[in-house]
Parts: sequence; structure tokens; C-alpha cells
Amino acid sequence: MRKLSAAAVTAAATIALTLLVPASGSRAQGVQGDRDTAPPPTLASLLTQAKQLEFQINALSEQYDGLSIQLSRAQADAHIAEQAADRAAAALSIGQQAIARLAAANYMNAGLDPVMQAMTAANPGQFLSQASTVAALDQSSSDEVSGLTSVEDQDLRDRETADQQVAAVQAVQAKMNATRQAIEAKIDVVNSSAMQQAMAIFDQTGQYPDVIIPTANTVGEQALEAAMSRRGDPYVWGAAGPDEFDCSGLVVWAFAQVGISLPHYTGDLWNSGVHVPRSELQPGDLVFFYADISHVGIYIGDGLMLDAPDFGQDVEVQPVFWAYYVGAVQIG
Repeated sequence: MRKLSAAAVTAAATIALTLLVPASGSRAQGVQGDRDTAPPPTLASLLTQAKQLEFQINALSEQYDGLSIQLSRAQADAHIAEQAADRAAAALSIGQQAIARLAAANYMNAGLDPVMQAMTAANPGQFLSQASTVAALDQSSSDEVSGLTSVEDQDLRDRETADQQVAAVQAVQAKMNATRQAIEAKIDVVNSSAMQQAMAIFDQTGQYPDVIIPTANTVGEQALEAAMSRRGDPYVWGAAGPDEFDCSGLVVWAFAQVGISLPHYTGDLWNSGVHVPRSELQPGDLVFFYADISHVGIYIGDGLMLDAPDFGQDVEVQPVFWAYYVGAVQIG
């Protein structure tokens, strides 16, 4: 995966504005039709476009994480289906061999005309014994053929199931590839020099003080304490540590440090614990944002959270996005 380079937060706003906003009267003169050329984008429009792209990238990234989980499940189902198909094929082969042996035995015992059998038999009892054997073979053959038909049907069903599971795996892989391409195309735009200059200004916001958790007793507090140690690590989509993270990846890594395995997907994280009301939020609770639950952070307290925010930004403490808040989950 390609890593998005961090915006140069030390860039002076005045320099960036000079680069981004054309001075009056600076456009070339004397070129026919120049007055019809669209002006360069303004700082405000670039910022708006950049944030929209980042929102879309984050949403696509969470979709990609969800598809990764779907792929693992589909691959496991396909493996089970392939094993069932192999067992059915083996059973079919054994049944076919049994039928072949019965057919040969039947031929050996019933190949002679009954009159010839009577004439060549040493005594009537021997003939009757042969007749009984033939009848038994006929009945056994009938049972074997009926059983073989059932095995053939099962083999066909198992093979069809296996083929369907393989197709499901391929479909998920195709979706993942398409999602990755969409993400990378948007990253290319955000990585453009104009976007980076705009984001350099946007990212010059205040720094929040260090937060000390005096008593990390609960599982959530212990996970939060672990996550706090990753401040300054970069955001990279799809990453789950140890030194690069996306939003859900930071949560997965933090709780893994206290022995809890969580899915790397906000949609599944939403269903991985107990939902708590906003009024009862505790340090270490997971806070979720946007209608499609495409972003998650770890609540600290006093309206602050720790998260891996976005491209060009590191793991950091920042205010909870109350305007986009959809709920919280307590793990453990």
C-alpha cells in the first residue's frame, strides 16, 4: 500500500496563499481567448475538495477492511466445500468399483443358461445353491446401484457448492481490487502539490496537552493507555501497527495489547461490545462517526478522543466530532 506523505505543517500560511491564490492582474495578457480560461482554484475550494476526498478515502478504506473479512470467511467456506466435494468424489469412486466387482461376480455365476447349469451340476442341491447365489447377487447389485445413484447426486451437489464458493471468493477479490484502485486514484489527487499546500494551512491547528490516565484499571483504560503510546505514528490506510495505523487499525492494535482480539473493520467493531449512551462515556470506550460508521476513535474524557484521523495526520488527541457522532461501544 502506498503511504500518503504528511503535509508540511510548518509551511507559512502567507507563502501558501501566495502560491494558491493568484494576485490581481497577474494573468498573462495578449493571448486570444485568455479571458475565457478558468481561474486557478482558490484555497477554500482546494480545502473543501481535499476534505471531501479524504472522507471518501476513509469510507472506501473501511469498505476494504470489511471486504478483507468477507474474503477470509469466503476462503474458509470454499476450503470446507472443496473438502466435502473431494470426499463425495472418493465415495463415488468406491461405489463405482463395488458395482464393477458385483457385475463381474454376477457374470461369473449367471453366465450359463439355467438348463446347462442343471446338466453340469453334480446334484440338484448344487444347482439350487447356485440359483440362490445368483438371486443374492442380483439383489445386492440392485442395492449397490441404488446407493451409487445417491452418491452420484451428493457428489454433484457438493461440487456445485464448491464451485459457488470459489466464485464467491473471486467476486470478493474483484471488489477489493476495484476498491483499492478507487482509493489509490483519490490518494494521487490528495498527494498533488496544490492539495498539500492547502492542507499545510488546514493542519496548523492547536496541539492538545498530554493526557495522563492515573488509574488504568478497566480493559478500555488499559487499551487507551497502549494507544496513547502511538501518538505521532502516521495514518496509513489498512494498517494496524505497530507503527502505522488507520482508524480501526489503531483500535485493533490497542486492544490486542491487553489480550482482546477485535475485527479490523468499523462495521464489526460497532457490534463487538456494549452500546453506551453519550452521558455514560468512559475512558477507553470506542466512539463512532458518520452515518456509514466509517470512523472510530478511543474516548479519553472531557470531550477529547485519540484516533488515527486522516491522511497527512498522525495518531493524535483531538476533540470528539460531536457533529458526526453516531454512538459508542464499551469493550470488555
